Amino acid sequence: MTEHAEYTDHHGPEGPAIRGTVVVVPGRGETRETYTRLGRRLAADAYRVRVVDAVHLDADDPAGSLTRFGARIAEAVEGTAGPDGVARPVVLVGADTGAVAVAALLGSGESAAADAVVLAGLPARTAAPGDWDDELNVRTFCPAHRSTLVGDSGFRRGALDEAVPGALLTAAYESEADVPALILTGDADPLADRDALTRTAKSQPRARLSVVRDAHHDVLNDMQHRSVAAEIVTFLEALRNELVPLVTVESTAW
Repeated sequence: MTEHAEYTDHHGPEGPAIRGTVVVVPGRGETRETYTRLGRRLAADAYRVRVVDAVHLDADDPAGSLTRFGARIAEAVEGTAGPDGVARPVVLVGADTGAVAVAALLGSGESAAADAVVLAGLPARTAAPGDWDDELNVRTFCPAHRSTLVGDSGFRRGALDEAVPGALLTAAYESEADVPALILTGDADPLADRDALTRTAKSQPRARLSVVRDAHHDVLNDMQHRSVAAEIVTFLEALRNELVPLVTVESTAW
């Protein structure tokens, strides 16, 4: 792992060829530290992982927010290039408002930087409780993740109370970007709008909606983080195979 003023990089083991590039965009209140566990796990499967700072969405200038975000993502992707260029496919992984920004950006047609996206914990317009204990319960029941949030001096408590700009939220849910998309949500996430997520998934030409049992808003980091990471890796591997699953179940008793 290497640290920079604007991003954190996770490198895979020496030897295997890099299988693609993953850029992770945190959500409200989160820092790059929030995604250390996920970054290391994806890097262990030979993906080049870069975690950038959380995106700032300006309600007074939503279009400008997207333009600035798009430029920052393009720079982050280009900065991962090795001797043979950027390892493709390039996949943007957004959480909470990071997912909003990624979906809205791709839907606007302003960015060709991504070959696919993972949208985790897309929020609705529902506000979260202001109490810190309540916010922790909304976010996660994972003891390790809760400890990470509590111990991170850069994490902003109460950030889930911050409103998501309506124009960008609408753009995210109405995005019809023609790139493969994995949409992840927890069925115990009080901030999720399952009906809207279902409509969005059905409206996109190559989208999959995966619901994680008993997971909360921080679906990438909740108790089920191993299974969620496995779902992402399965998506990444299928993406390299023209979205044809590499493993299918022929017979099962469970």
